[in-house]
Amino acid sequence: MKLTKVFAIVPILAMSLLVSCGVKDADIQAKVTETLKAVPGVSAEVKDGVLTLSGNVPDDAAKTAAETAVKAEKGVKSVVNNITVTPATPAAAAPITISPDEVLTKAVVDATKDYPGVTAAVKDGVISLKGTLTVDKWKRLKMSLDALSPKKVDASGISIAK
Repeated sequence: MKLTKVFAIVPILAMSLLVSCGVKDADIQAKVTETLKAVPGVSAEVKDGVLTLSGNVPDDAAKTAAETAVKAEKGVKSVVNNITVTPATPAAAAPITISPDEVLTKAVVDATKDYPGVTAAVKDGVISLKGTLTVDKWKRLKMSLDALSPKKVDASGISIAK
């Protein structure tokens, strides 16, 4: 009879010993948190040995690296990777700079010197033109003036000769 009680108690002791020796969620959480310091923007939660990753990373390589880094931690049974890949936003286009009138006026005089009969005036960043040009010369002059970044090129005083 005593032998029967021993056989009944041994499995119970063995189970309790195994359960008490298992890695606790809090220990896993501490190790994983330390590991994830290398991957900014990612956090983890552990429940019953199942690790759930969340957060934002800039690319798939960072997402995979975070998962790979924590999978090897002792006590992790599985990993649920809920990390979102959010690519960095492209840099905004450089704003158009408006040349101050004095600098713009000097540049306009230089741009129009090869076009006799054309006069130009600059006021508040707007270039006003007068004169007569052929279509080809007008196109070249317009491109030169646009490259100076004025607010506007007013060509209402230009006549196109054929």
